Amino acid sequence: MTHIKVPDEAAARPPLPATALMNVASSRRLGLTSRRAVLVIVALLCAVAMLPGTARADNPIVQTIYTADPAPLVHNGRVYLYTGHDEDGSTYFTMKDWRVWSSADMVNWTDHGSPMSVATFSWASADAWAGQTVYRNGRFYWYVPVKDRASGQMAIGVGVSNSPTGPFTDAIGRPLVRNGEIDPTVLIDDDGQAYLYWGNPNLWYVRLNADMISYSGSPAQIPLTTAGFGTRTGNTSRPTLYEEGPWVYKRNGLYYNVFAAKCCSEFIGYSTAPGPTGPWTYRGTVMPTQGSSFTNHPGVIDFNGGSYFFYHNGALPGGGGFTRSVAVEKFTYNADGTIPTISMTTTGAPQAGTLNPYVRQEAETIAWASGVETEPSGEGGMNVGWIENGDHIKVKGVAFGSGATSFSARVASATSGGRIELRLDGVNGTLVGTCTVPGTGGWQTWTTVTCPVNGATGTHDLYFKYTGGSGNLFNVNWWQFTGGTGGTGGNLLTNGDLESGTTGWAASGGTLSSVTSPVHGGGRALSIAGRTASWNGTTQDVTAKLTNGTSYTTSVWVRSQSGTPSAKATLAITANGTTSYLQLTPAATVSSGGWTQLTGTATASWSGTLTGATFYVETAAGTDGFFIDDASFQ
Repeated sequence: MTHIKVPDEAAARPPLPATALMNVASSRRLGLTSRRAVLVIVALLCAVAMLPGTARADNPIVQTIYTADPAPLVHNGRVYLYTGHDEDGSTYFTMKDWRVWSSADMVNWTDHGSPMSVATFSWASADAWAGQTVYRNGRFYWYVPVKDRASGQMAIGVGVSNSPTGPFTDAIGRPLVRNGEIDPTVLIDDDGQAYLYWGNPNLWYVRLNADMISYSGSPAQIPLTTAGFGTRTGNTSRPTLYEEGPWVYKRNGLYYNVFAAKCCSEFIGYSTAPGPTGPWTYRGTVMPTQGSSFTNHPGVIDFNGGSYFFYHNGALPGGGGFTRSVAVEKFTYNADGTIPTISMTTTGAPQAGTLNPYVRQEAETIAWASGVETEPSGEGGMNVGWIENGDHIKVKGVAFGSGATSFSARVASATSGGRIELRLDGVNGTLVGTCTVPGTGGWQTWTTVTCPVNGATGTHDLYFKYTGGSGNLFNVNWWQFTGGTGGTGGNLLTNGDLESGTTGWAASGGTLSSVTSPVHGGGRALSIAGRTASWNGTTQDVTAKLTNGTSYTTSVWVRSQSGTPSAKATLAITANGTTSYLQLTPAATVSSGGWTQLTGTATASWSGTLTGATFYVETAAGTDGFFIDDASFQ
């Protein structure tokens, strides 16, 4: 595998010249690009790549591989980002699988690997191109364009999963629709009617049935009028600006269609309508032609009170029109609902909150990385690997509070290992700890190392600087800090990582047990089975640890044993003979297909003398059993 070596000051690329091959995007999408055209494109990209420029990182948001065609989804307090994957060194749109990432703060993104590929669809032969995932009926539906082996045409397939991170399977074993066109997007309207839109060079829609894998009626074309989609000059066969990549959504009663416009290079334009099928009115430019990728692809969401625009460029080293990278910007709608003009930046979106170092964090949760890559871990999930001397990872906005005292990491090495230097606010910043990683006898032979930490207080960017000899040094699966009790200095829960069995935990009805599978992190989790009421769950007494009027942040990972219960964390506070219930996290639907994080912040307050406080993980309704792991209350 090829490292994408990304320094702190990464090379940026200017836009591809606007005169370059006017309809390259259209022709390649339809499989019509000639070998000669591809070679001309590559020559232009190589020339562009040699032009000077600098960029300051936090955009693009993924640096370990090339990503494209972002499709964000907000679910249970996290943003899940579904992307395509440009293969290293590509000279065409060589894409074999899709990837998933997630974030709770818009800057630290966790790599969930590849839960779906062209091989998922037995009837497909190639081209894992731009798709979108939506949630409905307790399941996740991923609509993607792939080449139908039988006809040679591009078709829309549907993957389905019980978890936002997969794995996904082919929902119907055949194309959902097939007319040679691409780039599906799905809107579920307020009345429950779902619409599938797709198309290049045309724009199509069909009404999906409630099962999300069939449709009623026949696909219909949306008229591409200049009033609806703007006027293109210099191309009589394509009179409107619409090119590809529609992203259709509804906000405050208005329907938006944000799309890749013109060619080539593309910019992002948008239209609005009073209804899901029109009539559409062109509103202008969202993002001008920028960056070194001659394509672009939009994704728009609202999350935690902010609005975010996702796109792709070619800003990483080696990047360009066939080796793209996903980035994001925060924006604010104008008072009349119009979208402002948004420019690409290298700083990206601001952090929404902070990261808690006192709960187990995946090593592949990254704000910025240099040199490393990720791979599936033998312990489940992903791990960071291909670590060489001088490589590093930044995790942004880490809230150490009153101070960390130690650091632990799950590591493996088939060589002699190396060291993890813990530094604040820069790759050569203040050194607060160093952990030595031994040889373990294999790249997936795992052990946990621990080292003391001194000087990690307050909120800082945390850098893991990897040092050692030559070649690959070691892999890292997860990490966690420990600290003093009280406030934000550490976890108030005893045995929050659940590695000590049931120690510290009790059951409020049902049967509590320690299990070795499934686990979210480490080697153990808790099971609560035999529940007879929704309030039955796992509990822990925290009476002696609370301070009146203090805000506490909760994080706990939950997985269903059956069904899809709506789990939540609650604090029962008893003072002066009266018990009140403080909901610590929003109730979130959890499935048996993967782990869901319950997280939230709430203020614990009472009048009189506190006589009891109990931390509960329970459900809003129902009696399905569930598992919990990696819980914190601080």
